Amino acid sequence: MKHFFTYTLALLLVLALVASEASAQQFSKRKQYNSVGVNLNAMNYFGDITPKPSIPSFRAGATRPNLGLTFTRRFAPRISGRASLSYGRITGDDAKAADQNDAEAKYRYNRNMNFRNDILEFAVTGIFDLIENRNNYIKRPDFVPYVFAGVGVIRHNPKGEDAEGNIVALQPLRTEAQSSTYNLGQIVIPFGGGARYKLNRSFDLGLELGFRKTFTDYLDDVSGNYAARRGDLQSSAAQYFGWDITREIPGTYTESIQGGQMRGKSNEKDWYTTLGISVNYILAPRVRSPKFR
Repeated sequence: MKHFFTYTLALLLVLALVASEASAQQFSKRKQYNSVGVNLNAMNYFGDITPKPSIPSFRAGATRPNLGLTFTRRFAPRISGRASLSYGRITGDDAKAADQNDAEAKYRYNRNMNFRNDILEFAVTGIFDLIENRNNYIKRPDFVPYVFAGVGVIRHNPKGEDAEGNIVALQPLRTEAQSSTYNLGQIVIPFGGGARYKLNRSFDLGLELGFRKTFTDYLDDVSGNYAARRGDLQSSAAQYFGWDITREIPGTYTESIQGGQMRGKSNEKDWYTTLGISVNYILAPRVRSPKFR
C-alpha cells in the first residue's frame, strides 16, 4: 500500500504537469466553468481494530455514512481543482472483528476494545481526467474516468462505549499512559479515482473511491503498549479502557500479565476510505457580449 500510494502521487504529478503545459494555452477562459456537488459515501477505516492487523483489512459491518459538499473549478481540458468539506464516522469493535479461535486474532479479541470516531474533513485536490474535453461544458464527454490527489485537514475525536453503555471521549484519558495526549487535528493525504456520467446539460452523476493516508495511529485510540501498571492510568475511565476492559482468555494477555505488553501496532498509521456517489450541478458561465468601440 505504501508503494502504491507513492507511485500514484508521482504519476498524478507527472500527468498533470505534462497535460497542463500542453493544453493550458489552447483552453480559453470561456470554456472554464465551476460546479457544485453533494455526495453520499460509505466510510471505513484500516487500523488496529480490524479483522487482521494489515491495511487492506476492514469489516463491512463497521461501514458508516459520510456526507460531503464540493466546489470544483475546471482549468484545462483534463485538469480541475476541487475543494471539499465532508463529515462521517468510522467504527471498530474487537468483539465483532476478531475471532477468539484464530491464533492470529485472539489477542485482539482478548483486548476487547471498541471505538467510534466522527471525522470532519476539509480537502483540496487536483483532478486529472483520463478523457479530455476541449469544448465547453455543454459538449463535455458523456463518460469520464479520472484520478485525484491532494491534501486535507481533519478534526477527529475517538470515543468508546464503557460497561454501562456510556460513550466516553478517549483522547483525554491517555489509555496507554502516554506522557501527553495526541492531537485531534491532523493532516491527511486524499487520493483515489472515479468516474462521471453526464445526465444532462447541467448535471453529472459520479462514482468515486477515495483513500485517506493519515499521520496518526490514534484514530481508534490504540497504538502502542499497555500501561506498565494499572495505577499509571489516572482515572477510573482510563483504567477501564486501558486495563479492565481486557477479557480473560486462556493463552492471551490477562490483566495480571498485560502490563507493558503490545496493545497495538505503532509502526502502521491508520487509514480511512470513502466509496460513494455524487451529484454535481454545473454553474453555467456567463456569456459576455463583445464590446464595440
